[in-house]
Parts: sequence; structure tokens; C-alpha cells
Amino acid sequence: MPASTAAPGFTRRLMERSLKKWGYSDISYDAMLVATEIVTNAIRATPGEVIRFVCRWEDGVVYIAVWDSSLGRPAPTATVDLTLDDLDLAEADLNANGHRGLLIIDALALEWGYRPDPIDPSTGRSPGKWVWARVAATPSEHI
Repeated sequence: MPASTAAPGFTRRLMERSLKKWGYSDISYDAMLVATEIVTNAIRATPGEVIRFVCRWEDGVVYIAVWDSSLGRPAPTATVDLTLDDLDLAEADLNANGHRGLLIIDALALEWGYRPDPIDPSTGRSPGKWVWARVAATPSEHI
């Protein structure tokens, strides 16, 4: 799919339909959030290019993977414990959001990681990377 602002919404729809079909409606929110965060990171890394999305059930987990052509390694933003005394209520700080996607993925997924694509022998370069996550899945009763 194109790495555009429409991709996260499209991903959510695909996930919602797949999870319902597989009987995993009870974990749909967590799995959809993980998928859209990975897709959003791919869009930021490669705007306007093509990304690939995979979602499947395997061995009691929902496996989610997104490919993009960026060679950059995903890294969570460092977190800091703040108190009210530490807060700067300047407008820029109130509007500062984002860059927490990998922290969300880390909190909701059983595990996640990334894998560079193998080296292309004709160019000697890796054509991109896959970022993946596994979300726990227990089939729900017929919902």
C-alpha cells in the first residue's frame, strides 16, 4: 500500500475484518493499535513510497509485520519520569506528541523486533526492513 496518511485507517479495517473472521474480536483493539503504530512508523520513515503489511494467526498469537524501504533501525524514544514540578506548560510542550509508537507496541505486544531484508547481491544493499510484533490471541466465543 502507499505510505500515505490513509494507510493506518486502511490497516485498521484489514485487521478488524481478519480478527473478526478468526474469532479474535476480544484482542482487536490491542492488535489494531500495534498494527497502526508500526504502519505509522513506516510512513514516517518512507513517506510517499510503498509499504507492505502482513497479518496472520500463528500458534496462539496474531503476527503483524510491516516492510518499508528504510534501512533505519527502529528505536523507542527514551522516557523520563516527570513530576508536576518538572512540567513546562509552554504551548510547545502541550502540543508535543508522537514518537511513542514503539513504547505502545512494547506495552501491548508479547514481543516485537525488526529484521533487515537480506543483502541484494546485485547492489550489495539491503532493500529495507520488516518491523514485526506478536500479540497474544485467545479465541473469543462467537461474538
